[in-house]
Amino acid sequence: MRIPLLAATAAMVATLLPVAAQAQVTRVNRNPNAIILEGAKVSAGTDLFFLSGQLAAPLDPKKPMAENKTIEDFGDSKTQTISVFNKIKELLATQGFTMSDVIKLTLFVAADPKTGKMDFAGVNAGYKEFFGTAENPNLTARSTFQVAALVGPQYLIEIEAIAARKK
Repeated sequence: MRIPLLAATAAMVATLLPVAAQAQVTRVNRNPNAIILEGAKVSAGTDLFFLSGQLAAPLDPKKPMAENKTIEDFGDSKTQTISVFNKIKELLATQGFTMSDVIKLTLFVAADPKTGKMDFAGVNAGYKEFFGTAENPNLTARSTFQVAALVGPQYLIEIEAIAARKK
């Protein structure tokens, strides 16, 4: 009696293993007009990559970093957002990920000292160059926070990312 039960259990486990081994990322977006997701579900067996907050690179890569001290050295909110996403894209590639694998972003945005306001439209314009495009139709879950300041007054945005892909 035990052998048929053991064989049946083994057969059932064997049929479940391929399903469990398939990693899956489910993007939740009930609003087709939204530029961000409502959420993302990551199933077991998925590689995750958590990226620390990234800041913009100076506009002039030849200028010593210590001499880049103003917003003019880094650009406006849109320019800095694009710069940060390019850094994220490069970091992802070092681990075999792409921008299509990004499922969650956290954006920390400081007010532009010239206006005293956060440039949310500029940030979104930069975001739209990387997500919801022909090259990368995927969107991300995202939170955006206005902060009093970042690590230096020349920075207008810092972005953290989480990427997920099938193993």
